[in-house]
Amino acid sequence: RPMDSEQSPPLFRPTDGSYRWNGVAYQPYKQDGSAPFKDISRQTLFLDPTLGCELRYFDMDAAGYSTLERHEHTHAVMIFRGRGQCLLGTEVRDVKEHDLITIPAWTWHQFRASGDAPMGFLCMVNTVRDRPVLPTEAELAALRAVPAVARFLDS
Repeated sequence: RPMDSEQSPPLFRPTDGSYRWNGVAYQPYKQDGSAPFKDISRQTLFLDPTLGCELRYFDMDAAGYSTLERHEHTHAVMIFRGRGQCLLGTEVRDVKEHDLITIPAWTWHQFRASGDAPMGFLCMVNTVRDRPVLPTEAELAALRAVPAVARFLDS
């Protein structure tokens, strides 16, 4: 059943070229203090229950990063601008514009922008999803036992 016009987003929302879109709220990434992160914001580009998924855009300043977390739901991510690194489980990968990353359920993950330029990424997730889980001290120690992960987390 189609949504009524009060609930549905406009059919066209132009951008001014600054990685923001008309009619799309520019929001903090998470509530301050809820989890460790640095210099990152989010915008929900599409949220329509008839789609069953949500498309979000995350933007990080140079050297910014998302929270190290995992959860039951899967992510589909495309690096939209810039470059940096992505932790996926115990693997660290360099990422750049247009790279695609699938984050399987219950996989530790984190994105970090390079130190010299911002990085932005599109993220598609289910509309109904679980909340992120942060690592315990023991889980963080196990991750840090992998030298590449320790270097990534300390960068």
